[in-house]
Amino acid sequence: MGLLRTIAIILIVYYVFKFISKYILPLFVQKIVKDVQKKYNEQQQNQYNENTGKVGETVIAKKPNEPKSNKDVGDYVDYEEVKD
Repeated sequence: MGLLRTIAIILIVYYVFKFISKYILPLFVQKIVKDVQKKYNEQQQNQYNENTGKVGETVIAKKPNEPKSNKDVGDYVDYEEVKD
């Protein structure tokens, strides 16, 4: 009796998973794709709006600040190879 019950549970789980993956999962994936596509389009529109300016307007783009090296770290010592 326990063997038949186990087989029945396995078959039920298999067919439920098959049903979910065939009918319900594509709906979730489609919704996720639509959301991502909407976000992408909004970002592209925002970027386009930022890049377009008034006619004759001058835009100056500055370079990002680069970290300066600390030249006071120590003295440079010439290396000489000593032969035995």
